[in-house]
Amino acid sequence: MNNGQTIFSQLIDFLPIHEFRKCVARYDGNRRIRSFSCWDQFLSMIFAQLTYRQSLRDIITCLGSLGPKLYHAGFRGPLRRSTLADANESRDWRIYADFAAVLIQKARGLYHDDGFALELEQPAYAFDSTTVDLCLTLFPWAKFRRRKSAIKLHTLIDLRGNIPCFVDITGGKVADVTSLDELPLEAGSFYMMDRGYIDFARLYGFTQSMAFFVTRAKRTLDFSRQSYQQVDKSTGLRSDQTIVLRGPKTSQLYPQPLRMVSYQAQDIDKRFVFLTNNFSLPALTIPMLYKCRWQVELFFKWIKQNLSIKAFYGNSINAVKTQVWIALSVYVLVAIVKKEMKIKRGLAEILQILSIGLFEKTPILQAFLNDSVKMENAVDHNQLLLFDF
Repeated sequence: MNNGQTIFSQLIDFLPIHEFRKCVARYDGNRRIRSFSCWDQFLSMIFAQLTYRQSLRDIITCLGSLGPKLYHAGFRGPLRRSTLADANESRDWRIYADFAAVLIQKARGLYHDDGFALELEQPAYAFDSTTVDLCLTLFPWAKFRRRKSAIKLHTLIDLRGNIPCFVDITGGKVADVTSLDELPLEAGSFYMMDRGYIDFARLYGFTQSMAFFVTRAKRTLDFSRQSYQQVDKSTGLRSDQTIVLRGPKTSQLYPQPLRMVSYQAQDIDKRFVFLTNNFSLPALTIPMLYKCRWQVELFFKWIKQNLSIKAFYGNSINAVKTQVWIALSVYVLVAIVKKEMKIKRGLAEILQILSIGLFEKTPILQAFLNDSVKMENAVDHNQLLLFDF
């Protein structure tokens, strides 16, 4: 039942508030705060993400126009631009990172049984990074090039549901491969990465953790073949070999055999050579697995188009990380709502609908009904048809 609640209030009901309070208490987030709590800050930033606000003044002006609806939506503190700015600058961003992790855990449970492009029993992840350009004058702490700053989002997504399960926010100068040191590895899982992550010492860590990786080989790779398997070349496969590295350094960094699979993509007439530490999967599954890595690129494109992570409401590293983590929380929250309410629309469509009807008093599920369903229900069957044959 709706009971007169706004869509925003119904959306917030999906958030485990008791877990949020734990995150706040963990970092003493409400210490010496009299009115504008971390929860007020969180709700304000969620509103900004869902309605595509452009600035702090824009956020406060729009929220202020809603009057008594704010109280029923969960806001308790007074809304001022300077107060929200100070909160973003000073309150520990880890509060929102930890709460995002709670939502991610919930979302992964909901999407656990979903399939993806391949029939694979083990968990499968895609790992990559994206760069968000910043103004050097406003963000000098994130200097990237001579005349610009940038941050990187090193992101691991679960291919079942495309849920981000690990995100590391760094300055733009940080090399992608170093983020492998922070990556949580699960035994038996598959990790797809491009060849920018080839570091054999770090890749050997996957093998020692009993996790599997699939990546592309560099052309300069020095190796010797130990054995090979026959392949069906009509499928695009060209070879399936067991190799050992023989470079003076690489042979010591990765002392065990590797599997090298060569595949000719007929649609683009290009050959790819893949490296993996898994020897049990069919050879054709290896290039198909790597192809799924593209989902992380689509995820980056989606969040840049649909969430506010390219223009920031504050200039400090704390404000930037706070905004990014709350944006990711919104993405995961919408994914949770979509799954639990069995909404047939895509995530982008859901966000678009929320942006214009956030404070309407209507059941949330009704807002996402297809237009064809609404029109069918709206037909007056006592009205004669204009063209009745």
